[in-house]
Amino acid sequence: MMMDVMAAKIQEENEGREGKYLTFSLGGEEYAIGILKVKEIIGMMPITPVPQTPVFVKGVINLRGKVIPVIDLRLKFGMESMAYNERTCIIVVEASGLAAGRVMMGLVVDSVSEVVNIKEEDIEDTPTFGTRLSTEYILGMAKAGESVKILLDIDRVLTTQEMSVLEKAA
Repeated sequence: MMMDVMAAKIQEENEGREGKYLTFSLGGEEYAIGILKVKEIIGMMPITPVPQTPVFVKGVINLRGKVIPVIDLRLKFGMESMAYNERTCIIVVEASGLAAGRVMMGLVVDSVSEVVNIKEEDIEDTPTFGTRLSTEYILGMAKAGESVKILLDIDRVLTTQEMSVLEKAA
């Protein structure tokens, strides 16, 4: 009986991962975000720096009258920064915030690839890398042909403390 409950719970969690994802590249790796979190994709535009924010917070943009904080995912994930080019773009997403409930933010990525439909049987749990590596923001690993796409849980990419900094910046 207990095993049935556990199996049902695992299946329920996994079913939440199947669906359409926007894929993008970052430092030679392929990542994906659930398409329902994505509001739009825009080209690079002037970003106004905000003092005393973490290094990965590039600043804010004015998107049709709305001030939206922008983070560079390369810097957030501890990758080397790269000069922006014509393929670099900002994915505007809606994440779960703290006080405001939902927070719009821009994610600077190397390039956007495509929208793909990922089936549950192609998604594996995140491998354990030990306690030093934080992986709570990874939903799982999706197998696509010979490659693997890292599925991001955009609501968990930023810590509670980082999210509060972003909400103040906007």
